[in-house]
Amino acid sequence: MRIAFIGLGEAASAFLSGWGPDVAGSVTAYDIKSASGATAQEIADRAAHLGIRNCATPDEALADAQLVFSTVTADQAEIAAEAYALFLEAGAIWCDLNSCAPETKRRAHRLIAAAGGVYLDVAVMSPVHPKLNMVPCLVSGARAEELAPTLAALPMDVRVVGDAVGRASSIKMVRSIMVKGLEALTAECTLAAVAAGVGGEVFPSLKSGAPHLDVPERAAYNFERSIVHGKRRAAEMDEVARMLGDLGLPNDMALATSAWQQRLAKSGVEIPGGGTPPDHEWFARAILEVLGDAPD
Repeated sequence: MRIAFIGLGEAASAFLSGWGPDVAGSVTAYDIKSASGATAQEIADRAAHLGIRNCATPDEALADAQLVFSTVTADQAEIAAEAYALFLEAGAIWCDLNSCAPETKRRAHRLIAAAGGVYLDVAVMSPVHPKLNMVPCLVSGARAEELAPTLAALPMDVRVVGDAVGRASSIKMVRSIMVKGLEALTAECTLAAVAAGVGGEVFPSLKSGAPHLDVPERAAYNFERSIVHGKRRAAEMDEVARMLGDLGLPNDMALATSAWQQRLAKSGVEIPGGGTPPDHEWFARAILEVLGDAPD
């Protein structure tokens, strides 16, 4: 099967790494960063490392593709569907793996269907590392039951959750209210504890009430992920806020979570490589220094 990727970031790289050379030989990819001189070489090097064919234009990447994976950022998912649908082969399967509001996916579905493609709503339910291509994914759409075996054969870990576009994304978006909301609360709590010099009292107290909640350990991981991927995660939470608005519900927490992700992504903190990973206090002090509130 001829496969194309639109977007060659972390998610695409993880799936392709997991599939290996047997699949990579039939894969083409286009990333909008290829149009920029500053990032074109980065994309070319990544494609070469993965053993796939890097394309300079989307029409080249999508020519003859039977299975297309859209792995862009949430705010670009509908834009990508609209811009590239005209290059799709009739009957090509468009797998939208982006973290978008259900209505965003339904609009993308209409664009792909109008171009003669088949749309699948795919929700990636956990970080792609370390499971790579076997990260759990939920799938919905009119032909989800029929096409799920095609994805499973690549292989992928897929589970069909219905025949309506938007159902898979609804499950992920609602879950993200809690998951990424906890991340934002962890960041705010940790920064405050370090700034006030009371972490030694606060963190054990929290753990005694919730033994599975190790705030310092969780904070170190969350800070790293948000500094590196906060822009993408903020875009996802903006989509969560849109979903809540579509449901007629308040979206204050989702918007606040997005703001935290944006703030951490823009912090400019450089994470040292090699050796022991930084702990929560290192991250907190580095971020507080940027915010101008670092304690002496």
